[in-house]
Amino acid sequence: MSVSSPVVLVDGAVPSPEQLAHPALVNYGHFTAMQVRKGATRGLQRHLRRLASAHLELFGSALDVGLVRERMHIAVRDHADAYLRVTLYEQEPGVPRVMTVVRPPVAPTTRPQALLPVRHVRPFAHLKHVGSFAQIRYGEQAEREGYHDALLVGPDDRLSETTIANIGFFDDETVVWPDGPSLHGITWQLLDEGLDQAHTPAQGGPITLESAAHLDGAFTANSVGITPVARIGRHRLPSAPRLIAKLERLYQDVPWERL
Repeated sequence: MSVSSPVVLVDGAVPSPEQLAHPALVNYGHFTAMQVRKGATRGLQRHLRRLASAHLELFGSALDVGLVRERMHIAVRDHADAYLRVTLYEQEPGVPRVMTVVRPPVAPTTRPQALLPVRHVRPFAHLKHVGSFAQIRYGEQAEREGYHDALLVGPDDRLSETTIANIGFFDDETVVWPDGPSLHGITWQLLDEGLDQAHTPAQGGPITLESAAHLDGAFTANSVGITPVARIGRHRLPSAPRLIAKLERLYQDVPWERL
């Protein structure tokens, strides 16, 4: 059964107002997010490793990933098709709290995206943390100006990521990921694994707005899937349908793991 409205649990149970006060008032924690279908997700072990690594860095605490997986299972037990967000924080030192939020599933889109370049780099960009004010602000600005999302550009002109996804480019047959500060997303990781198995080159490198204009297409990648990018600012990019289709096939071939 899918979910029709958000369902929030803390440590596997319906939270009291007191339990919600800390995450509502203290903007310090980290999370991972995924699409769930038939009680399974792609890259589950990578999501758990992300949570364990971030928790150790932010709180100095070892995470019981088996317990976290159990909380995830409880969250989707009655909602086999969903979008699941798992947020970790601590009220007491050394005591991780697991907040799960289940929302309706998000279907992938093939509609080419237009991205608004903005000058911003996420602080602690390697972490999927809860401090997302600027991302929301720039994402809303992009939509007001007729774009689908914002593309983050650093002070050195290097591209990094969008507000909600990684971005990749095609240089002939090679996939190039911008090396500006960004989250090493789960879908990025899964695509790199698939590209390696398919003996297709992928690499990281410096990409600026100027150099992006000379590449052979672009796409975004997150838990929803692969989406072509048609335009960055006023510059239109080649559509690269064959290369996009190849990435989509690689992503579709990633096995689903039961929560």
